[in-house]
Amino acid sequence: MPIKKAIDKVPGGIMIVPLIIGVLIHTLWPKLDIELSGVTGSFMVGTSALLFAFFFCIGTGINLKASGKIAGKGITMLLVKVLLAALIGILINKVLPITGITSGVFAGFSTLAVIASFNAANGGLYTALMSTIPNREIDLAAYPFFSIQSGPFFTMLTLGIAGIGAFPWQALVSTLVPFALGLILGGLDPEIRKMFHPVGGALIPFFAFTIGYSMNFSMLLKSGLVGILMGIAVVFVSGFVLYLADRYIARSDGLAGWAASSTAGAAISVPVVIAEMDKSFKPVAQSATAIVATCVLITAILTPIVTMWYYRRLQRKGRVSKDLTK
Repeated sequence: MPIKKAIDKVPGGIMIVPLIIGVLIHTLWPKLDIELSGVTGSFMVGTSALLFAFFFCIGTGINLKASGKIAGKGITMLLVKVLLAALIGILINKVLPITGITSGVFAGFSTLAVIASFNAANGGLYTALMSTIPNREIDLAAYPFFSIQSGPFFTMLTLGIAGIGAFPWQALVSTLVPFALGLILGGLDPEIRKMFHPVGGALIPFFAFTIGYSMNFSMLLKSGLVGILMGIAVVFVSGFVLYLADRYIARSDGLAGWAASSTAGAAISVPVVIAEMDKSFKPVAQSATAIVATCVLITAILTPIVTMWYYRRLQRKGRVSKDLTK
């Protein structure tokens, strides 16, 4: 039975499908984790432990010996995406309270939801798009350098610098520990990188389920419109800014910028982690999670469409970069 193929037909399916299953189970049996207890019950509420393992695996994939051109492109994309999320978050925080909008059509819209949605690109989608286009080796190799934005660290840093959240230094360090461990061990021993880096993708369905189990369907339905609009904004606002960065800073053709105009599935976990570190975000954590989940789905549909449209446009005009191989 081709279950994996069926899941892959859903945009962002490896994250979205388990998350929806978790939501469904929690909606129908909200105390199932208590009733089952033991190993299964602990798993159902064990998001943090699973995320530690996930970010460790992501860290092992960073190759610090990569060429300057690869590192330059990756770091450029990282900084631009994070700074854009920070700027938008700061502007929104000036007009909205920390709890965001609590009623009406845009209920659930908050600074936390915006920053979490804009902060991280969908790595699987990015690599899939770049893999289908010839001679994009540098674009592909650059991804690990900006994959670190998928975790909560940059969201916490942004919220703290903007004065939106208050996080002790220990909390900031704790979000970096798994990634740093992976980075160090993967750098010291290529066999560790070879062993653990591929495992990161396999962990996604597990922590996606646990995140879904913390939600219910009424919450998802309420966030629908806001999540859809957020997804559209992420694709066209971040896509255009990243296009400019890729073209004029990284000196490429801008295609990688549009390919990174999405929201990472791992970003769905960010509001929950942030709320654990700063309790003032507790009231908006669930609605922000639902909005980010919808945003992941929308960007997974729109980003490939926009990216391939732009690639065909480059081809027609003969502007596809020729120096994108290692």
